[in-house]
Amino acid sequence: MQVTRQRRIKEKAQISILGRRMGRRGALVTAGIAVALSVTGTAVASTQQFGTQQVGQVTAKGQVVSDDQYLDPYGSRTVIDDGKIMSSTVSPDGSTLAASVTDGDAALVLMDLRTGQVKQRIGTNAADTLRIASSAIGQEGPSYSPDGKQLWLGQSDGYTRFTVNPDGTLTAPVAVPIPAEGAAHALVGAAVFSADGSTVYSAVNGQNRVVAIDAATGAIERSWAVGIAPRGLALVGSKLYVSNEGGRQARPGETTINSYGTAVPANPRTGASTTGTVSVIKVADPSAAVGTIEVGLHPTAVYAAKGAVFVTNTADNNVSVISTARDRVVQTVSTQPWPEASVGYEPDAVTLTADGHLLVTLGRANAVAVYRYSGAQEPVSYVGLLPTDYFPAEISTVGKQVVVSNTRGIDALRPTTNAGHGTHDTTSSLTTFTLPSDRVIRDQTVKVFQQNGWTRDSVSTAHGRQAKPVPVPTRIGDPSTIKHVFLLVKENRTYDQVLGDMPQGNGDPALTQFGENVTPNQHALAAQFGLYDNFYDVGTNSAEGHNWLMQADNPEYTESSAGEYTRSYDTENDVLGHQKSGFLWTGAQAAGDTVKDFGEFQSLESKPAGATWQNLYCDAKTMDATGAPSAYPIQTGSAIPSLNKVSVPGFPLFDLDVPDTYKYEIWKQDFEKNGPANLNMFWFSNDHTGGPASPAAEVADNDLAVGKMVDEISHSTYWKDSAIFVVEDDSQAGLDHVDGHRAPVQVISPYAQHGTVDDHYYSQITMIRTIEQILGIQPMNQKDSAATPMSGAFTQHPDDTPFTALPNRTSLTLGLSTQPPCGSDVPAPQDPAAAPVPTTVSVPAAEQAVAAQWKTWQSQQRLTGTKAVPDFANPEQMNRFTWYQTHNWTTPYPGDSRIYAPNDVPGGYIPSAENDG
Repeated sequence: MQVTRQRRIKEKAQISILGRRMGRRGALVTAGIAVALSVTGTAVASTQQFGTQQVGQVTAKGQVVSDDQYLDPYGSRTVIDDGKIMSSTVSPDGSTLAASVTDGDAALVLMDLRTGQVKQRIGTNAADTLRIASSAIGQEGPSYSPDGKQLWLGQSDGYTRFTVNPDGTLTAPVAVPIPAEGAAHALVGAAVFSADGSTVYSAVNGQNRVVAIDAATGAIERSWAVGIAPRGLALVGSKLYVSNEGGRQARPGETTINSYGTAVPANPRTGASTTGTVSVIKVADPSAAVGTIEVGLHPTAVYAAKGAVFVTNTADNNVSVISTARDRVVQTVSTQPWPEASVGYEPDAVTLTADGHLLVTLGRANAVAVYRYSGAQEPVSYVGLLPTDYFPAEISTVGKQVVVSNTRGIDALRPTTNAGHGTHDTTSSLTTFTLPSDRVIRDQTVKVFQQNGWTRDSVSTAHGRQAKPVPVPTRIGDPSTIKHVFLLVKENRTYDQVLGDMPQGNGDPALTQFGENVTPNQHALAAQFGLYDNFYDVGTNSAEGHNWLMQADNPEYTESSAGEYTRSYDTENDVLGHQKSGFLWTGAQAAGDTVKDFGEFQSLESKPAGATWQNLYCDAKTMDATGAPSAYPIQTGSAIPSLNKVSVPGFPLFDLDVPDTYKYEIWKQDFEKNGPANLNMFWFSNDHTGGPASPAAEVADNDLAVGKMVDEISHSTYWKDSAIFVVEDDSQAGLDHVDGHRAPVQVISPYAQHGTVDDHYYSQITMIRTIEQILGIQPMNQKDSAATPMSGAFTQHPDDTPFTALPNRTSLTLGLSTQPPCGSDVPAPQDPAAAPVPTTVSVPAAEQAVAAQWKTWQSQQRLTGTKAVPDFANPEQMNRFTWYQTHNWTTPYPGDSRIYAPNDVPGGYIPSAENDG
């Protein structure tokens, strides 16, 4: 039956000035947890409380965002419409905040803290008030000199040094290079000045060293080898404290995984680093050895005050307090606010107020934790939490005012076009407040719990009682009627791009690019098994999206690397991007489930000669007709040993030179021979577009592969106890009239609610929690622990009717410059009297010159071949290129007045997500 529609008009937040009351939150110690739980009671968990609310909607609880949270911070808010703040610093006189930004139209933004106004934007855009050579920015900084006359901005190959004008604006940019060491760029972390301002100490993150730079000349005067991936710095007297995010160097015989050319001590099952350290450098003593202090995992921010150095151990969810007199950890402050989950809060910045309050930002909990602090060796006492905006990353004090910069602000609400919203329309924000009374903080703590959906017994585990099997058990470990889960991960589409033409859903057909004529199977699956028109992907790009699906989080390391992505982009093969609690597949194994992986989260691939798109297309047809193995066996692998053990040979990873229908044939042979595992993971990536065929052909290939897979499963003996989840990794490559994070999803099973339209809020996190609940997997962190399983998408009365795949209506060889040796794909027209389906692309004469420019641009985007990288292309350019092709070069992109050449695209100066050529 149809789900009752209770649509609400979406109210986009129109907040860009100081003055909105907001809340912040932070870390809790044991005493604080009891207080918080006593007032949260039995409130519903995160997803359930949203009902049919939509992302971007402002409610009494706050604004809805795509990762199962509300936003309503404490204090005053200033929204910055220039992309994500990666890091920020307050000037010595307290008048200006300098923020490094990315995914917007600047690299550096200066805010007047007295007025809340942006007073300067600096970047590579012609509209910027000051131009610099590169918009790439590091994880930390920028840094002011003690006298406030210089500001240094960290970038891939060193710094850009600015002169600060009397009014706080910047001028005279000068490059201060740090040379690459082999293939290792500098990728600088934090910078700190000596007390007299003559020397800049820099954490050279990409080269595992710290250097001393002459502030006047830019010459490197000294270098010290430290731990892996140095990031934060604090200078106390003549001692420099350096956080090493990757910990110490590996010892002989240890298991290691690579990170930017360095072998990092790692857990072979979870793929996570196993050490964290702080290096201690005596800068005044050239003969002194570098000391090492062991701290928690992924130490990031370093802050010094009153005889102590505070280090945020982001992956361990605590703060190390180091006595500068003893150079040892004398106290560890827990930042676990909720007893249901020990990890996933991600403390990432810390400061101490003049009246003795320790403040810690919890990036993934959107909160500031407040503690009373009396001294390094006196235990802190927990006060409570204050809510912030989306992902607080820096915190400072200016007199009695506390200033927090929030990386994602109010999410993807930057005004770019009236036609729709995209995930790259990211905002950032500043929130400011005076620390309130303990009573107010306690009240705000309750609010933080509600905004995160933190409730008692959210993670309920079976205790040996035999329960009746149901599709989605209430308790983890209770039996499910579903034994086989198939997770099919696709690439980059919004709901409106694909399903906006389905009249029964909340779609905008004007934004539909790959409607029923391109995706007949996706439409038929939605009609048979349910249409979900209020589902959201969390990430902005593939690096984030695959993390959200495999880890139920995008760890802080990847979140904070978005300014340059040179160290790594897809962190499948970077140990620093892996959380210590593991992945979906390791959780399944721990629960006793079997696992098979078909390409998802893989990072290595080699192909034999002749494995072109055209030849693999023909090979797939031969495999289908004869059952023969592939003539072009492809080898893949992962840096993570536990994933290699469950990976099925021959299934490609992201590679737009490989048809998804070829991938389907590889899977089908394994399925018919060996059957499925309990958890089966797939990467069907061709709806990303950008490969040899046209976008419509690639999406049609993707659609046919998925349709055939569902057909094969639903006609097998495994169908009766199977569930198939089809999801995009992110929705970055198009527009949506509701929100840029809204994406298509499909829940396919005999136990799915057939023929419904479900308007309830769901997200990738709730989908992963559903899979965990079905297979008895313990949640991985606080995000999926708080999520409500999609129980309403299932019924206890199965409908075993199988699905029969529909033939493609769009030619799979459309747009190829060279047709396959087995011939072009010529689909039969739906109407026998209609003209044959075209197999070639024609460009109107008036647009042939601009189309040729796009063809040249396409050849430079690393979309295919051995070095193919998802999301390498600039998003604004890629989205327009796809739109022009799907509209036969006759229609401007929504919001544009004409068809642009690549270099004329508004926003074309934004760095691509992956730019490490």
